[in-house]
Amino acid sequence: MGAVMGTFSSLQTKQRRPSKGQLYVMDYIPQNKSDKVEDELEMTTVCYRPEGLEQLEAQTNFNKRELQVLYRGFKNECPSGVVNEDTFKLIYSQFFPHGDASMYAHYLFNAFDAAQSGSVKFEDFVAALSVLLRGSIHEKLRWTFNLYDINKDGNINKEEMMDIVKAIYDMMGKYTYPVLKEDAPKQHVEVFFQKMDKNKDGVVTLDEFIESCQEDDNIMRSLQLFENVM
Repeated sequence: MGAVMGTFSSLQTKQRRPSKGQLYVMDYIPQNKSDKVEDELEMTTVCYRPEGLEQLEAQTNFNKRELQVLYRGFKNECPSGVVNEDTFKLIYSQFFPHGDASMYAHYLFNAFDAAQSGSVKFEDFVAALSVLLRGSIHEKLRWTFNLYDINKDGNINKEEMMDIVKAIYDMMGKYTYPVLKEDAPKQHVEVFFQKMDKNKDGVVTLDEFIESCQEDDNIMRSLQLFENVM
């Protein structure tokens, strides 16, 4: 489970500049007070303001200035104002060049696209970032649960967990150390599903998911990575 949250942390560890269309969270958010003057000067170049900025401020954990900076970066990288699934897959293929990130990017895109509209707008993007960067532990775990709940029936079955975990292993590629065994995804799912399905009814509920994740130190550490992003 920690791998799900951990893949987001790669957004802040890349040292090279993004190519066209890449979304780098850290490029959008002011990092320290010493950049205040430069940021304020740059803010004067932002001509377009998304509608409902005050509403977004009320709905997220970002203030108005942060939302403006986020929007500037989003618009610079996505001039159309939206990200489609193909672009999303391209982003993740560049993060993980030695693996196949297409399926994980597909599932992640669906989690960002809360309205299932086929595109991720700025509002979708910033809502997800608000949870992942500044949400409570419960909010982050609920968001991750939604990622695993592929058919959106309110539960995670073993097949759904297998689909996500296999997508993560495919994304990481064959050049991992230590080298992963062919049946590693299945073994991973068997262990975690048995642990999470506390009443042994064949599905994992949100409550079971949150309780199990909170009992796992590795998962909790991966969630805490985001507390140091901003």
